[in-house]
Amino acid sequence: MSSSHQPVRVLVCDDEPAARSALAEMLRDEGYEVQSAADGYKALGKTDSWEPDVLITDVHMPALGGIELMTKLREKFPDVAVVVMTGFGSVEGAVEAMHLGADDYLSKPIHFPQLLMVLRRVIQHRALQRETQQLRDALRERTAEESSELIGQSRAFRELLDLVRQIADAPASVLILGETGTGKRTLAELVHRWSPRKDAAFTTLRCSAGDEKTLERELFGEESAGNTIYAGAIEKSEGGTLYLPDITALPMSLQARLLQFVQERRFKRVGGSEYIQADVRIVSASDQELGRAVQNGTFREDLSYRLNVVTLRTPSLRERREDIALLATKFLRKFARQSGKAIAGFSERTLGILLDFDWPGNIRQLEQSIERAVVMARSAELAPRDLPRELLTRSRDNGSVPVIPGSSLREIERYAILRTLEHVGGSTSKAAKILGISPRKIQYRLNEYRITPQSGLPSVTRPSASS
Repeated sequence: MSSSHQPVRVLVCDDEPAARSALAEMLRDEGYEVQSAADGYKALGKTDSWEPDVLITDVHMPALGGIELMTKLREKFPDVAVVVMTGFGSVEGAVEAMHLGADDYLSKPIHFPQLLMVLRRVIQHRALQRETQQLRDALRERTAEESSELIGQSRAFRELLDLVRQIADAPASVLILGETGTGKRTLAELVHRWSPRKDAAFTTLRCSAGDEKTLERELFGEESAGNTIYAGAIEKSEGGTLYLPDITALPMSLQARLLQFVQERRFKRVGGSEYIQADVRIVSASDQELGRAVQNGTFREDLSYRLNVVTLRTPSLRERREDIALLATKFLRKFARQSGKAIAGFSERTLGILLDFDWPGNIRQLEQSIERAVVMARSAELAPRDLPRELLTRSRDNGSVPVIPGSSLREIERYAILRTLEHVGGSTSKAAKILGISPRKIQYRLNEYRITPQSGLPSVTRPSASS
């Protein structure tokens, strides 16, 4: 729809030359940008290089009729408003058009003031529909970004969200790679919510949950004597998204059937003989590269290519260390609210322990650790004693307030940065503003504190890939 600074574009389609010419001229006099055509096919031709906001069309025309024109035009421009015109005594065509989605209708001969009133009404209605949809989309996006695993300000996190926005509209299969607990399912849901499939089903089938026979039934469904006994995950996902975590655990025989579905968009139920067409986007996930499974002989190479059209990698928590304080604060507020406890934040030493830990279990481990700490908390601040024991044994921060005089400038700076981060809920941009330094410097310091021995803080060894 044209902006408020541009004239509304109106396409007039009528096989009566005099009526068509007069209507177009009067609309131009009212400030509308008008194109006209003698039949539906010519009208469609006009739209190859020109997008109308409103179609005003006669219902009955010798070539392509008004209802068919409306249907074809809506395939190209779903938001176009449609007003149909019908001759006196032939209202049935207009009623049919209204049932099929026309916004309004007028009886011939056209009373121009009435046409202007109808035109304004349908334009306002379409604008309202568009604004409502934009608000819904914005709410979905905001809700997704505010979910517990989808908040962050690190570069790795922002780049991942940018990539999701870029690929969400495409129908291509998506493979999500990442360590356990990094939020792969949450990311798959985000791909779905930001895609045109958002109003259809999002279905999950874990490929490691069950034996081959059970998985086959769960994925493809089952029928007997032509009657559906059980609808599988593909069928349940029609028009939407099917999420397949642990994809490398899928048995080889089912990999062949899944490959056929991805290639042909059709499948057979267990016990069935007829193919069923299905429009489903596949989003799969794994904590290992598919190439490794292919080399090990446990995964089909051709299927790996089909599933790996677009790859999203969820960063580990140690790769987005700047987000730890933000996530921890989010979890603290959530569990404090659930337990009815008034907990204001973290002690400086507690926050230091959280930032120094390598989090092999990633976001899931952080969330569980904060939940446990809230349960154990005995004061208005979470103290080190409230944290799980493994965090304390693997992070040896003495965390004491620097003594002045007696502490180095770097120790004082460390204390100031950590305490300020705690005060602002983990936001490096807000902390940087208070401290008068750049967010990049804070992020650099956070990584430095973890690996540089200072203030009694030994370096923490990162777990090996095999651990």
